Amino acid sequence: MRLLLQRVSRAEVRVGERVTGRIARGYLLLVGFTHEDREEQLVWMAEKVVGLRLFADAEDKMNLSLADVGGGLLVVSQFTLYGDAAKGRRPSFIGAARPEVAIPLYERFLTLLRDRGVPVESGEFGAMMDVELVNDGPVTLWLER
Repeated sequence: MRLLLQRVSRAEVRVGERVTGRIARGYLLLVGFTHEDREEQLVWMAEKVVGLRLFADAEDKMNLSLADVGGGLLVVSQFTLYGDAAKGRRPSFIGAARPEVAIPLYERFLTLLRDRGVPVESGEFGAMMDVELVNDGPVTLWLER
């Protein structure tokens, strides 16, 4: 499982003209799955994301979590996180899980995040999505498990 986390002051995802998810302060998560991912990776990642302290406290130190600031999550599936461009000029996506594997992983990950008590919005798996965000920082992390 690979995840790109961006701290945002707002973010929105649209499919065509329809908004499928929108948050104010929080994290935009671009999430990719591989065919070897299991429940343990999903649980670890959900706990990690919700527990990260990436917001500034009164002393301007990154010391506050999503819950501390009333933040939310916008989760967008992103199979291209498993793109391999080491050879040639066109990336290979052989490492990315096929939809029949990735969709249940994505849905389970959303459930695990919601179970941790933070607001969760999402994109639409497999759709052509437009993602708009305003960075807060910028703070960007790459997580893999």
